[in-house]
Amino acid sequence: MRKFVIAGLGLIGGSMALALKGFEDFQIVGVDVSQPTLRFAREHGVGDVVTEDAAGAVEGADVVMLALHPQGILDFMEHHKNEFKPGCLVTDVCGIKSAVMAGAECLPDGVDFIGCHPMAGTEFSGVEHAFAGMFRDSHLILTPRENSTAEHVALMERLAAHIGCQDVVKTTPAEHDAILAYTSQMMHIIAVSVCDDPNLFTCKGYEGSSFRGCTRVAALDVGLWTQLFSLNAPALTKCLDTLIGNLQSYRDAIASGDRERLSEKLDYSSARKRQMNLPGPDLLG
Repeated sequence: MRKFVIAGLGLIGGSMALALKGFEDFQIVGVDVSQPTLRFAREHGVGDVVTEDAAGAVEGADVVMLALHPQGILDFMEHHKNEFKPGCLVTDVCGIKSAVMAGAECLPDGVDFIGCHPMAGTEFSGVEHAFAGMFRDSHLILTPRENSTAEHVALMERLAAHIGCQDVVKTTPAEHDAILAYTSQMMHIIAVSVCDDPNLFTCKGYEGSSFRGCTRVAALDVGLWTQLFSLNAPALTKCLDTLIGNLQSYRDAIASGDRERLSEKLDYSSARKRQMNLPGPDLLG
């Protein structure tokens, strides 16, 4: 039996451990430093085996998936780089790829690394919110290295099918980070910025679905998103500069009282959204 290690049994790592049950001939080994997390994992069958011994788990592993915060992934690879066996595949589930791929350069020759990002999640955190259907109908983004083996890429594609992903998208770390800065990280910045308004609590009871939808992700994991924003600062800053300009343009159109100008802007923006919703190629394809 081959060994598949998942380091980090939070929401995503725990869901991955549940979703991977019965995947080929792999024994799923969950690793975490939190005793409450390990206890919950044991009691609820999150993984075939769970342990706090990362070094022991990594030794002899065929696949190691790092489901930690970005800096935790970088630290784990550096700390355990000499414990991965030759031929092992190391992968991750992080929402930032350039920094992680650069960090993976510390791995010795013969240890493969394929960046991975399942496009799934909830506003919750922790293994107690993990569930096996987390990845159903999601996209699985892969950023292989130039020397990643075809066998390991094929393994990740089979993994995607097993956990219920609708497709696998291969791209570069830079393209991944630029697009995720726009489609994910900027959306979180918008959500938390809306919650900074002094009127937030006075509107309680009046908020509609648009407000709840916009602010849903604002109750975020502060440590995780601090790292994601910081490690992707150039791409995210560029997106925010564009957003600020667009907001200023709408602000000026509204303040001017020029309804024709405002209507033209709204017509342009709404038409672009409708066009985006039409069937067509995936932006990452």
